[in-house]
Amino acid sequence: MMKQGKFFSAILAAAAFLAAAPGMAQSKADSTGANVVDEVIWVVGDEPILKSEVEAMRLQAAQEGTRWNGDPDCVIPEQLAVQKLFLHQAVIDSVEVTEAEVQGQVDNYVDFWIQQAGSREKLEEYKKQSITQIRNELHDVVHDQMTTQRMREKLVEDIKVTPGEVRRYFKDLPQDSIPFVPTEVEVQILTQTPRIEQEEINRVKEELRSFTDRVNKGETSFATLARLYSEDPGSARAGGEIGFTGRGTLDPAFANVAFNLTDPKKVSKIVESEFGYHIIQLIDKRGDKVNVRHILLKPRISEKSVDEALLRLDSIRTDIVNGVFTFEDGATVISDDKDTRNNHGLMSNVTDGMRTSRFQMQDLPAEVGKVVDTMKVGQVSAPFRMINKRGKTVCAIVKLKNRVEGHKATITEDFQVMQEVVLGKRKQEKLHEWVVGKIKSTYVRINDRYKDCKFEYQGWIR
Repeated sequence: MMKQGKFFSAILAAAAFLAAAPGMAQSKADSTGANVVDEVIWVVGDEPILKSEVEAMRLQAAQEGTRWNGDPDCVIPEQLAVQKLFLHQAVIDSVEVTEAEVQGQVDNYVDFWIQQAGSREKLEEYKKQSITQIRNELHDVVHDQMTTQRMREKLVEDIKVTPGEVRRYFKDLPQDSIPFVPTEVEVQILTQTPRIEQEEINRVKEELRSFTDRVNKGETSFATLARLYSEDPGSARAGGEIGFTGRGTLDPAFANVAFNLTDPKKVSKIVESEFGYHIIQLIDKRGDKVNVRHILLKPRISEKSVDEALLRLDSIRTDIVNGVFTFEDGATVISDDKDTRNNHGLMSNVTDGMRTSRFQMQDLPAEVGKVVDTMKVGQVSAPFRMINKRGKTVCAIVKLKNRVEGHKATITEDFQVMQEVVLGKRKQEKLHEWVVGKIKSTYVRINDRYKDCKFEYQGWIR
C-alpha cells in the first residue's frame, strides 16, 4: 500500500497535468489572439521542459493549498528536470512498467477525481472532456511517474541499516526532532464468504463461453471484449493484458492454464481462481514469464446469501463471547481468510518490505478501520460486510487485540519506526548523490531567467 505522503505527491504530480486547460496543446493565444509556440524553458538531455508544464503544476498546487519549499518558479522546473534524469536512466537500465499497471493507476486517479467531483458527469463538465479523453491525457503522465518511482527504488534497493546505526542516530537526535508515532492497532479477523448460487455460476460461465465463440468466429477480438466486459480494473482497459509475469505472482489455477497455452489464436477453457472466473489468451512467452490477456467475471452474491453469512457470524460471535471457544480458535478453524487463518486471525501489514501486525488506522481496509475505531481492546465486533483485497464480498467479525496510542517514538518500543526513519534518510542521501552525479554527465540548458535560482541540486548552471 502506498504511504499517505507518497500518495499525495503522486496525486499532485498526475493531477497537475489535468489541471491545465482541457486539450492543452503546445501553443497559446497572445494578446492579439494569434497562436504562439509554448516556451521551452529548460532542456535536459534531449528532453524539453515547457512553461505550460510548470504553470499546470503551479495551478494544481494552489488549488490543493500546497506550499513549495522555496520559490515555485525555481522548485517546479527543477522537479521536472530531476524526473527527466530518472526517466533517462530507466531507459538505460531497461526499467519498465507494464501497460496494465499504468492503466490500473489511471483508473485509481480517475476514480479519485470522480469522487471529488461528485459524479462522472460533473467531472466531465468541469474538465470539458469525456472520461476517455481524460484517461488518454493522463496516460503518459502516469507512465512517467511510475517509471520514475521504479527507477528510484532500483537505485536504493541494496541500502540497509544496522541496529547500531539506528541506536546512534536516535541517541544524537534532538528531542524536538523525534518522530511522532500515530495511533497503531493490532486486529484479528474471522471471515465467512457468502455462498454463490449455482444458477449465478452457470450464468457467468455461459457468458464466458459466448465470448469464446465470438472470438473463434472472428466477430470481434479478445482485447475488445476484455475492455468492454472484464471485471479486472487493472487490465481491462489494456485489453485484458497483464504484462510479462512470473508464475509465482499469479493465482495457481490461473498460472497453470496461462503457462500451458501455446497458440495465441486459441482461447483457454474457463478457469476458476480466487478472484472469479476467467478465459485467457496467450500473447507471448519470454523465458520464465508469460504475457496473456484475460477476461474476468465475478459471480454476483445475493442479499440472501450475505444475510445468511452474517447470521452465521453472529452465532459464532455469541459462542466466542460466552466462552465456548476463543476468537483465536475460531479464526484458525472456521475463518475463510487464507492470509490470516494460520496466524490465529492476526492481520499483517507490509511497510517498506517489512511485515508487521501493527496498522495505522488509515492503512486498515476501510470497513475494518470504521469498525475498529470505536472498539476497546479485547472487544469482538458485530458482523459486517466488506470487500477483501481480491475484490470479493465477504462477511467478517474482528477483535481488537491491541491499541498503542500516538506518542513520541522510543528506541525500545518503536525500533522499527526509527529504523524506517534512518533507512529513509540513507536512501534520500543516496538519491541526492546520484542526481548530482547524473547532472554532471547530462547536457543541460536553462533559460537565463532561472540562473539566479537557489536549487536543491548543484550543477544545473554551468
